[in-house]
Amino acid sequence: MPLTPVTCHLCPYHFATVPAVAHNQGMTPRELADQICRVLHEAGHQAYLVGGCVRDLVLGREPEDYDVATDAAPERIQALFPGSLGVGARFGVILVQAGEAEVEAATFRSDVGYTDGRHPDRVEFARSPEEDVRRRDFTINGLLMDIQTGQVLDFVEGQADLKACLIRAIGAPDERFKEDKLRMLRAVRFAARFGYQIEPQTFAAIAKLHSEITQISAERIRDEILKILTEGAARRGFELLEETGLLAVLLPEVAKLKGCQQPAEFHPEGDVWIHTLLMLNMLDHPTTPLALGVLLHDVGKPPTFRIADRIRFDNHTEVGAVMAEVIGRRLRLSSDEIDQVMALVRHHLRFKDVFQMRPATLKRFARMNRFEEHLELHRLDCLASHGDLSAWRFVKDFLARTPPEELRLRRLLTGDDLIALGYPPGPRFAEILDAVEDAQLDGRLTIREDAVAFVIGSYPLRA
Repeated sequence: MPLTPVTCHLCPYHFATVPAVAHNQGMTPRELADQICRVLHEAGHQAYLVGGCVRDLVLGREPEDYDVATDAAPERIQALFPGSLGVGARFGVILVQAGEAEVEAATFRSDVGYTDGRHPDRVEFARSPEEDVRRRDFTINGLLMDIQTGQVLDFVEGQADLKACLIRAIGAPDERFKEDKLRMLRAVRFAARFGYQIEPQTFAAIAKLHSEITQISAERIRDEILKILTEGAARRGFELLEETGLLAVLLPEVAKLKGCQQPAEFHPEGDVWIHTLLMLNMLDHPTTPLALGVLLHDVGKPPTFRIADRIRFDNHTEVGAVMAEVIGRRLRLSSDEIDQVMALVRHHLRFKDVFQMRPATLKRFARMNRFEEHLELHRLDCLASHGDLSAWRFVKDFLARTPPEELRLRRLLTGDDLIALGYPPGPRFAEILDAVEDAQLDGRLTIREDAVAFVIGSYPLRA
């Protein structure tokens, strides 16, 4: 197809003198990218902004990062930008830094062979930007921009697909996905994030090859799933994962939510899958643990489903917490993230009991780690089912009128105090100290002397 440069009126380049990269610590990523292009141009090379940053600029969005494509060889880039890093030198990728700003500058290339389904076996450097674009994933990510003129170079009809709101693989979809299996997840993520459709042949290729996604490392799969969950379009993302077959391969426990019925008096919205999708739809750029807590909060329902007097899910929160741990480890989450997701799943039903909780119990509940995430999960759970927010309001009111120091009182007694009273160290210590703290949280104990009397009277020393 002949090249038809189109001027991007949304992002004209304002040519200006920019201080040398090495001496400018206050550059933005855009300024750094423009500076890299300018230096390369002055050295006699082609250089363009490329990929997602051009797509976002054409859409009028602020790019998260910038990339540059050039005909300059990697060693030439490093010579022009002393101190740059060869983060992917064998693939022609050099990281140029200025203060906190970072931009990847990559040599035009074509990729040869993808034995591992993720990385090219080798690359051949090219002279043509068109040849470089043809190896990329989707047409909307295949745009280049000349910063001197503001022109967008489009060899793959990416601008037409932006207007049509389509995610389309460059060239033959089967080949693009066989080269890099992660592209299947990226297609879903981009379609969800932008509210686009996946072009039919591209969709069919994903549905055909979806089982091969397991060839990708757990860390890369995790990163894409978390982006789908947290970029603001989680419901659409998981609908597409389910429709393409990717969900059943990557998160079979979540796929089983579909068709798992619930008692209509508590869940008029439908089955567990519909309930979860409604919650995902209300997520607004959440933390990773909250997003996963929403996704997995009812994951224990399918294996605990039974029909007695009505549909029941006996102990599904505890079962679900164990399943969440397995999933978290499979996705290579951090230990802290796994612990918080498990806590969200395990405790999400406790809000129904807050009206009957003793003050000490409620205070212990409210001082759980990252309790604001427990509150938000409960709020979304209610809104996606019966709509009753009375427990949520009760806890919010309790927190508003309870000083933080009352939730985390300084202990009246310690283990050393118990030893001084003659109690031998052992498992009984925790029971005694918890009882003292409960009485303290309830307001029944306020001074150390009363705590000592309470222990001696309630837990006599054993002969």
